[in-house]
Amino acid sequence: MTGRDLIELAGRSPAALITLFVLLPVVAGLLGFIHVRDAGRLAPWKYVNAVLVYLACVPGIAAAVLTAYTLFFTRENLLDQNLLVFLLPIISMAATLVLIRKNVAFEDVPGFDRLSGLMVLIGVSFAVVLAISKTFIGILFGGSIFLLLAIWAALFALLKWGSYTLFRRKDEPRQPPPGFPAS
Repeated sequence: MTGRDLIELAGRSPAALITLFVLLPVVAGLLGFIHVRDAGRLAPWKYVNAVLVYLACVPGIAAAVLTAYTLFFTRENLLDQNLLVFLLPIISMAATLVLIRKNVAFEDVPGFDRLSGLMVLIGVSFAVVLAISKTFIGILFGGSIFLLLAIWAALFALLKWGSYTLFRRKDEPRQPPPGFPAS
């Protein structure tokens, strides 16, 4: 079975896709009514929120990578693709995260820092690969050397933070994401 076969198989059952990806934000919204605000960090709710976040983010990230790959590398028309497979998981992920964030801080959701590290790693890696694929290597960088070093440092900082966040041990402290230096 190829990746294309898997996408076609998922596209053949639109009722299951719609049910799953509409149910996730609905459950996240209902959780906001079930427990009081900021109670989402307490024992049973934080695990329910973690399961919802992972159920929404794993297919959402996969769909985002698939959509970006289809648009930028294979240059296929997105209008010819099954929107339930390509866009519905991304929309469901965004809606679920927004609804969960209304009731609980993401720092209180177990494993969210690792998941956000994975998102950063995938995003930065995709940007680097896209830049390399779209750039003719024979053309020299047209900006200043300072700008080139600043871009390299920013990408390196994001990759380092994302990999630390994704692969840190439980006893290691969380690191805040890199930001601009204070002046």
